[in-house]
Amino acid sequence: MTERYGYTAQPRLQPQDYRDLCDFFLKASGIVLGEGKEYLVSSRLGRVLREQGLDSFAELLRELKGSRNPRLRTAVLDAITTNETFWFRDMAHFNLLTQTILPERATEPGAFRVWSAACSSGQEPYSLSMVGSDFRKKNPGYRRNLEITATDLSEQVLAEAAKGLYCGLSTVRGITPEQRRRYFIPRGDCFEVDPELRRVISFRKQNLMESFAGLGRFDVIFCRNVLIYFSATTKADVIARMAQSLKPKGYLLLGSTESLSDPKGRFEMITGQGGIAYRLK
Repeated sequence: MTERYGYTAQPRLQPQDYRDLCDFFLKASGIVLGEGKEYLVSSRLGRVLREQGLDSFAELLRELKGSRNPRLRTAVLDAITTNETFWFRDMAHFNLLTQTILPERATEPGAFRVWSAACSSGQEPYSLSMVGSDFRKKNPGYRRNLEITATDLSEQVLAEAAKGLYCGLSTVRGITPEQRRRYFIPRGDCFEVDPELRRVISFRKQNLMESFAGLGRFDVIFCRNVLIYFSATTKADVIARMAQSLKPKGYLLLGSTESLSDPKGRFEMITGQGGIAYRLK
């Protein structure tokens, strides 16, 4: 059965189809949707149905279970996991980075490596590159080069983030006109991140449910506002594996409303500049 909205036929999301889709997202990405997200799933996946020429959510599920269309699987995951973000979100974390973490780890060997996990449309890794660049200018004797690995589950989002081109509201949310002048190059009605800031960032696909071994080890991991979508068991597993991906005494930063699930006591809480970070013991 369909309901008519203007000239577009919107299939009805049946309760069993919703439960099956929730199970699919849990297994594929670790995301727990739960009750009350039917409208979000229906509206976001409704676009996928139209683009793929599918008549119902039941047909979509059959295609997903058949594993005959990997592009469809990617499109479905992209539709649900893509989230809005903005520049310098939770500024206290960036202050902690520049005033505590970078100075503390100044004498460590090799590059200063940062992992921006679930980086979405790229504002977080680019913000990290901006504060890192400013820190180097203010501390010319600092010898460690900055390397940022930015990952996300969505290939589409990563492709857009790698371009470093932002238009509309994405050029103003969280960033001042002065910062836009210093860090961006005007491109018509849009703005492109300075190539020097982009140079230190590598974008790559990473499912947080899968092994992190190929990423190497990091001085700092930013994993903010993503674990809230996971079950308690999955959250604890991800944090345990992130602990293994940190260098000795490395730091993990979570979202300002998130709590650390660390039953084995791997981390100690560090506070400062109005923010909280967790340092590996």
